[in-house]
Amino acid sequence: MKATETTLLEFLKNADWCAIPIYQRTYSWDNQSCKQLWEDILRAGENDNVRYYFIGSIVYIEKGLSQVTNQEPRLVIDGQQRLTSVSLIIEALARQIGPANPVEGFSARKMRNYYLRNAEEDGDRSYKLHLTQTDKDTLWAILDEKPLPNEHSVRIKENFEYFEKKVESLKDDLSPLISGLEKLTVVDIALDRNQDNPQVIFESMNSTGIALTQSDMVRNFVLLDLEPKHQERLYNEHWRRMEVAFGQEAYIKNFDMFLRYYLTIKFHELPRERDVYKKFKEYSANQNSAGIDIDARLADLHKFANHYCTIEFDREKNADLSLVFADLRELRANVTYPILLELYDDYSTHKLLTVEELEQAVRLIESYVFRRAVCGIPTNSLGDIFASFGRALDKDRYMESIHETFLGKSQNRDMSGNRRFPNDSEFRSEIMKRNLYDFNRRMYWLRRLENYDRKEVVDVSNYTVEHIMPQNENLSGEWKKELGEDWQKVHETWLHTLGNLTLTGYNSEYSDRPFGEKRNMKGGFHESPLRLNEMLRTWNQPWNEQAIRDRANQLADKATRVWQAPSSPV
Repeated sequence: MKATETTLLEFLKNADWCAIPIYQRTYSWDNQSCKQLWEDILRAGENDNVRYYFIGSIVYIEKGLSQVTNQEPRLVIDGQQRLTSVSLIIEALARQIGPANPVEGFSARKMRNYYLRNAEEDGDRSYKLHLTQTDKDTLWAILDEKPLPNEHSVRIKENFEYFEKKVESLKDDLSPLISGLEKLTVVDIALDRNQDNPQVIFESMNSTGIALTQSDMVRNFVLLDLEPKHQERLYNEHWRRMEVAFGQEAYIKNFDMFLRYYLTIKFHELPRERDVYKKFKEYSANQNSAGIDIDARLADLHKFANHYCTIEFDREKNADLSLVFADLRELRANVTYPILLELYDDYSTHKLLTVEELEQAVRLIESYVFRRAVCGIPTNSLGDIFASFGRALDKDRYMESIHETFLGKSQNRDMSGNRRFPNDSEFRSEIMKRNLYDFNRRMYWLRRLENYDRKEVVDVSNYTVEHIMPQNENLSGEWKKELGEDWQKVHETWLHTLGNLTLTGYNSEYSDRPFGEKRNMKGGFHESPLRLNEMLRTWNQPWNEQAIRDRANQLADKATRVWQAPSSPV
């Protein structure tokens, strides 16, 4: 390894071309990071006392260690974010300058020929910086001032537009920007593949705080030391396809999380976010010991990534399964993903579950999560419960085993504590008296009650939540009379509970009207097509505590069927 200090512009000028290896991460700096870089450049440019402004290292692999002439590409394994962002700034600056030359050496033509292009080369070699896949095509379209490709890099487009606006805002006062660019300094670190271990460099950079995600580390661990042809084949067959399946934004946001769930399936314990890479290396070592090669391991990861995308991004083709996944997603119970992925793999790959059995299993998971939420059971144990769930299953008698595990007949025997699956009696009691209006997912439970066991599904997004007894603390005399002598206590106790909540498209028209008017007016409850309003259509008695209790009882009975408890095998 050879390390020298140089300016970033000199690095670009001396490099024939810099390529980002196919396994490297895509350009992902967000607007905030670009804003910070822009401010740092201007601050350095405006301060005459600042001679150099250090922005980190550029680490790359080359066959030889020549810093000036080398026909082999510099394979940049760290620093592509800085190289790309500065290239975008230079292009924006070149467009603003045009044919002018405000500072010697900074005409638009010279900037492009020195730092962005290889003027004597043709084709791909004419560009200084080669990114990966979509990023490359988008960057080159910008440098050529051509329309962006249809599948362009969102981040590169957004960040170039940001830099372009910032350069335009400087108008003719470009000297601070140019001076700041000249001061940008990096450590130029050249690695010889035959002498240096790039993965060790990656790990050491990560330990010193340079922003490498867990998925960055995993990807480089998997691909970095392979022969180039093997590396390229595995990347194109598996890793690139996973990136495309997730999409640009979701890959950045979700892939680390997916890796946690994948490793949970393998170890039956949820690794900490910062330990994903460490755990993956342990998993790989186990696989090596078992004689499972890298091709098979990456194919398995790819398969589970597709399962994750199917569930998380609503790509399931079976309508019934798509609906149960959507219901579970609405609860935002991400800790269920390890068992969901395992169940889906046993359904789709191993054919151990039918579609009906998978649907039933997912509904049980949904019921478990929702019943616990209604009953106020702490959620901090859910991660461990679903991480170890697969270990408890007997897949020769799959569905019976799932029911038994939920019932606590396997390892989860603490039926009175934080692992319990609330029974019908507990759930029924709690759902009747709980404040469901302030429940995080109130439209979820209203929709599930409304659409249970019906084929003509109601889109509840067209409705709003209605308090039959109004929220207004200053109740009218009619409402006080209807509620009875203890009207204030009834209002405080039952306002936001199951029996007093429903859906309507006439919320503003109902306002604080007495119950009889809400029932009989145009668009009133007597005309409502919703099953939630069946009792209200014909209720001709005062809407008081007893009425609310009666309706809550009816809906609680239905709730035990919507969110069913596990059953013992006959």
